[in-house]
Amino acid sequence: MRTLVHLSDIHFGRVDDRLLAPLRATVEAVQPHVVVVSGDLTQRARSAQFQAARAWLDTLPQPQIVVPGNHDIPLYNVAARFLTPLTKYRRYITPNLAPEYVDDEIAVMGLNTARSLTIKDGRVNRDQVARLQERMAKVDQRLTRIVVTHHPFDLPEQFDEDDLVDRAPMAMEAFARCGVDLLLAGHLHASHSGNSARRYKIAGYAALVVQAGTATSTRGRGETNSFNVLRIDQEEIQVERYGWKEETGAFEVVTIEVFRRAGNSWQPLGTTPDMPEAITSSETVAPQTVSG
Repeated sequence: MRTLVHLSDIHFGRVDDRLLAPLRATVEAVQPHVVVVSGDLTQRARSAQFQAARAWLDTLPQPQIVVPGNHDIPLYNVAARFLTPLTKYRRYITPNLAPEYVDDEIAVMGLNTARSLTIKDGRVNRDQVARLQERMAKVDQRLTRIVVTHHPFDLPEQFDEDDLVDRAPMAMEAFARCGVDLLLAGHLHASHSGNSARRYKIAGYAALVVQAGTATSTRGRGETNSFNVLRIDQEEIQVERYGWKEETGAFEVVTIEVFRRAGNSWQPLGTTPDMPEAITSSETVAPQTVSG
């Protein structure tokens, strides 16, 4: 089993500082094999915000797979937005926009969906998807294959289709061909887990799609600050949602959802609320490949 922490939309520049230390302590207690951050590390892509985000990430367990979000591209500095959109992100967070972690059970690969030509929407292109397929082709077929983006490939029912990443159908066809099991994203500040079959009719294929809320931002959009912990086996994935509890001043397990593999599809087994005892330790694993 592998344990993965999924944080998103931390938004330094609009952070609730009370949450930083409890969040770090909870992540450390989980003892993840890898920490994923699915974009929007800053509120306005300013140097001080990136520096603060970098300093906080350095307090979390390694390795980390981090991808940029739309807020990590300058908004008001038009020249920087179009000429050097991710320069500060590359300088302070990572120069690698396609980070990768592979061990003997999971392969986690980042895909950049942030773009200069739109304020908040995201996009993937055919070259990116082709390179991802090439990368996936090099890993053992038995590994659970995970793709991390900022913008989502699926949505909770109450969200508009415009919130999907552009060219999602093209990418999903490619994901089906290379056997991607799990898609992790953020952007909406809303938690969600389900499979891709309702939206994408691809014969014999249904990826597990997991959305993280905002871990630390003051812009909760009606949902408490939250993050995900995923317990990953080859045949089963457990998604634990941790939510901030004002009364205890801590992050606690709110729901646990379990998904089981059926061929190339991931099917839900059910949801269990309020099970804080689900926090468990994980053995340490030396990765074969870590980059980014």
